[in-house]
Amino acid sequence: MNKVMNKKIKEIIGKYDVDKTSLIAILQDMQNEFRYLPKEALVETGKHLDMPLARIYEVATFYNAFSLKPRGKYLVEVCAGTACHVKGGFNLLEKLERELNIKCGQTTEDGTFTLEQVRCLGCCSLAPVVRIDNNIHAYLTQDKIPRILKNYKK
Repeated sequence: MNKVMNKKIKEIIGKYDVDKTSLIAILQDMQNEFRYLPKEALVETGKHLDMPLARIYEVATFYNAFSLKPRGKYLVEVCAGTACHVKGGFNLLEKLERELNIKCGQTTEDGTFTLEQVRCLGCCSLAPVVRIDNNIHAYLTQDKIPRILKNYKK
């Protein structure tokens, strides 16, 4: 582990008392900082909270908000809920795969985008939707995707 990462991990953990109820908050801070949960961060969190590493992995792998592998700068989430699916959400996923030159679940070579499919974004009346960097793109069509991606590449 490099010194900068180690320092940042200790800084994040240091904000929290030794209290097992702090686990999710610590993991959220780690995810925000590194865009994934490095093994070193999980090990240090376990030491700090006096919690088995297996328990920390259990929590880290249960929630979709956490990733054990690096994600891109921007997380592109394609809604696969019923309304989005019926209105062509699967076509948006295919277009994004072609535009980004990756498959769902992968990250672009330059580390800019990670493409994922989610069950529902709770925006059914705006279907189909894609969320990029917590921004909802509603009533989306395939022809709008290149322009949207270009705005994030700037």
